[in-house]
Amino acid sequence: MREKGLSVAGAAARGQDARALKLLFWELEKHLKSSSGASVVAIDNKIEQAMDLVKSHLMYAVREEVEVLKEQIKELMERNNQLEQENNLLKTLASPEQMAQFQAQVQTSGSPTGATQPPVPSGPTQVLPSTQNSGTSA
Repeated sequence: MREKGLSVAGAAARGQDARALKLLFWELEKHLKSSSGASVVAIDNKIEQAMDLVKSHLMYAVREEVEVLKEQIKELMERNNQLEQENNLLKTLASPEQMAQFQAQVQTSGSPTGATQPPVPSGPTQVLPSTQNSGTSA
């Protein structure tokens, strides 16, 4: 009887051990799943932070480049205005003969500075002394 009681008690103990072991494995599996889920979330958070950092650096670089380009546009517009004023002044100071020569040069070569004729800017420098004299006498 005693042997029978021991075998029943041993079976119960083994059953409890088996249930405890199942419970332990179930809790371990649950913990691993939750921690792997947590690590996935942590990795996703790190990726999102890195992407935000890249985005902010990229936006900063783009803003800097935009500022540089705005400054270049401003300088080019100022230079263009200056050249237009200079061009208008030279047209005003040029004699009709020089303008005719320039127009002929443009028509034959397609460019104001042909290879066979001297460049146009040398023309107005020749006119300047006579223009200044006529300007002072008037």
